[in-house]
Amino acid sequence: QVTFVESGGGLVQPGGSLRLSCAASGFTFSTANMAWYRQAPGKERELVAAMSRTGDTTNYVDAVKGRFIISRNNAKNTMSLQMNSLKSDDTAVYYCNAGLTRPLFNGSWGRGTQVTVSS
Repeated sequence: QVTFVESGGGLVQPGGSLRLSCAASGFTFSTANMAWYRQAPGKERELVAAMSRTGDTTNYVDAVKGRFIISRNNAKNTMSLQMNSLKSDDTAVYYCNAGLTRPLFNGSWGRGTQVTVSS
């Protein structure tokens, strides 16, 4: 059974930072491209950042380029998203999944972790 557990969200002021974590299980993590997604209220879920299985390729949506950094630890089956210079537009529930451009396990989303950027 494929599972994703996201953590690390919270309430932060504009300009602040948060580090999200994703723990994955049920598939061979080291051979899977991985990605972070987010869904803001009233909007569709969007891909935010992705990383290849080896970590040598990363992709970011334009809105977060230069502010967010995706990383992974294949030995621990975990992935992180360091979010800096947060803006109110970053407010959303953040999820992780496998895949580089679209979710590989579209029926196995975790609960996500809420990020709220507000003063």
